[in-house]
Amino acid sequence: MFITFNECRRVSRTWEKLSAIAAMALALSLSPHLVHAQSAAETAASPHADASLVSELRPTIGHLTVAQAGNQGAGQVAAVRSAPAASQPSAVATQTAPTPAAANAPAAAGQSIATAPPQSRSITERAIDKVKQVAKSASDIFNRVPCLPPKGVAKKNFISLPHVANKLASGLPVVIVAFGSSSTQGYGASGPDYTYPNRLAAQLRRQYPMADISVINAGVGGEDAPEMMKRLETAVIDRRPDLVIWQVGTNAVLRDLDPAETAKLVDDGVAKIQAAASDVVLVDLQYSPRVNERPENASRMNKLLGHIAELHHAGIFPRFEVMRDWHERQAIPINEFVIADGLHMSDWGYACFAQLLGDDIIRSVGQVKLGINGPADVLTYRPM
Repeated sequence: MFITFNECRRVSRTWEKLSAIAAMALALSLSPHLVHAQSAAETAASPHADASLVSELRPTIGHLTVAQAGNQGAGQVAAVRSAPAASQPSAVATQTAPTPAAANAPAAAGQSIATAPPQSRSITERAIDKVKQVAKSASDIFNRVPCLPPKGVAKKNFISLPHVANKLASGLPVVIVAFGSSSTQGYGASGPDYTYPNRLAAQLRRQYPMADISVINAGVGGEDAPEMMKRLETAVIDRRPDLVIWQVGTNAVLRDLDPAETAKLVDDGVAKIQAAASDVVLVDLQYSPRVNERPENASRMNKLLGHIAELHHAGIFPRFEVMRDWHERQAIPINEFVIADGLHMSDWGYACFAQLLGDDIIRSVGQVKLGINGPADVLTYRPM
């Protein structure tokens, strides 16, 4: 006889909430196209998702669920269309199919978990784990945006983020500082919840609901390396972060500054951050019309930032290549991820950027849990 959700609810009030979420996910028959396959959460999304479906969903970004900064409560959920059931079976339904072992579980109404035989107790625990797994997948589907991972940008030997990954894996408090200029501050976003640091915080809190995670937005519009270095100690190092995500270089290119001078400052800054026992991920320029007006300096700046990351065994998120992939391969119009000023990112652009970055952090935590010491001298999303 199968174990039902009602039986699982008797174990704990917590599982009652999870069961409700899982049941709702089953009823909706959510399509795996809504979740990209690189999430460390077991969302079972198809790696070959239908780009046309993603294109239809992208304009609804302003109404998708957003976890408030510092608040894990959900917001409004957009009405989304699932793929035809005949061609794409529901990922959640597949995950909740009862196993043969579950069929032999006791179902007596008055039976207590504490007095059940060891084998039955083990089966019950596995059933509860399955409910928890499905509920987590359903919650993540509601909160993620329809964002496909880039294919033209390879991940060669994913980088390790030991400080933040070990703390998340151990359940210790985590502090992340997002350091940068206007695209870190969130210029162009329709509200604070739609900035990339708040999107990233919401994603990590969904993945690690019991963890104390702080993502501090230390972005100041108009700044670049010279101004940022003046406040590096107070805005970043004094906060004792486990991870610093440093977005830099765009304003230097727009001002026609020498990329080599910016690179020297960034090199010094990365060394100071690492000396304070923090992981570092550099974020390079955005692919946008105003940046593309200066292709030579933009290309040189991106290469120098990648070289600095490699020398310091730091991370690099090549935002320029990722955004170019959105436009050139995925055929997304630039005005869907860049606002009318031709420079800053839109809600969807910030959301997808944060999502891919968050998936990298989650993947690093997964490596730590598996006992895999990822090499620290390689980069993530290195261009082919």
